[in-house]
Amino acid sequence: MNEKVTELLHLFDEKQFQYDLITWYKNEQRNLPWRENQDPYRIWVSEIMLQQTRVDTVIPYFERFISKFPTIEALANAEESDVLKAWEGLGYYSRARNLQSAVREVANTYNSVVPNNPKEIAKLKGVGPYTAGAILSIAYNIPEPAVDGNVMRVLSRILGIWEDIAKPSSRKTFEEVTRRIISEEDPSSFNQGMMELGAIICTPKSPSCLLCPVQNHCRAFKEGSQEELPIKSKKKAPRPVPIAVVVLKDLRGKYLIRKRPDKGLLASLWEFPNVELTEGGLKEDQLRKHIKEEYDCDVAIEDEIAAFDHVFSHLKWQLTVYIGTIQGTVKSEGNVRLVNKDELEEFAFPVAHQKIVATIEVNE
Repeated sequence: MNEKVTELLHLFDEKQFQYDLITWYKNEQRNLPWRENQDPYRIWVSEIMLQQTRVDTVIPYFERFISKFPTIEALANAEESDVLKAWEGLGYYSRARNLQSAVREVANTYNSVVPNNPKEIAKLKGVGPYTAGAILSIAYNIPEPAVDGNVMRVLSRILGIWEDIAKPSSRKTFEEVTRRIISEEDPSSFNQGMMELGAIICTPKSPSCLLCPVQNHCRAFKEGSQEELPIKSKKKAPRPVPIAVVVLKDLRGKYLIRKRPDKGLLASLWEFPNVELTEGGLKEDQLRKHIKEEYDCDVAIEDEIAAFDHVFSHLKWQLTVYIGTIQGTVKSEGNVRLVNKDELEEFAFPVAHQKIVATIEVNE
């Protein structure tokens, strides 16, 4: 028995907390498309999409994705390029690839039935403790914790947990607490209630404490410390990476695009030719040299048409975008393509390069 958790739950009325939370959730839950039934596949897709993405953003993506890939078999048999295109704009594309890889394993190993065993589901690619807990509890009504940042924020306030939620060691405390207080009778509503509470009531800033259904259980509210919790150390600022991009057309008016490597950041997505800049050289000169080395052709670099930043969790791309003309020929094959303007829509681009496509529309 974890002594720290036992101390945190001293005098905490678990049964009343469960009743208050679940009653509120059943009365006030939002109408979301993945809540229409308890299909574990739909729940799985939604949970992967919802990681670090707002609900309002996810809804149309989820509906389009499920329309295109309505079953385990449909996603397992799909071309990766079609999956990435359907995911385009959500970011974190490795999640889409991991999802398809894991779905293929479910199709092949488990006869297209998502495992309801904690050990088996945890082995699937891209399924961490939170996603496993969410699927098991929501789809199969198994009392497994589903602890993410929102749930840690809620619990830190309710129980007065002054641990840094950014530290992996703290997650164990929150998972153990959840395992102790989760409803055995209705873990699905309990976990979804915790998620809902964090989304619409116990928000990061200015929580709506007076509307909270579990206010009577909340130590932070009693102590007036709800604005101080949770404790969360700041991440390092993303590293700036200056990049020059060129939108190149050949004499027929076709655009040059290339496919990124199948491993690493934004793997297998398409983009316009670009180069990470080094100090001490003109951007245009570095672009010309890069194009010559990569595509064996000369180019005329013309006007700058855009400059913007695109931030990842660890990197900040500082993009300068030019237009240019190919002088000579480039072979359209493999990972290099020459495509018409209308054909650009068929390829999955990362968000930064989608902005460049939009800039082309404006400048032509």
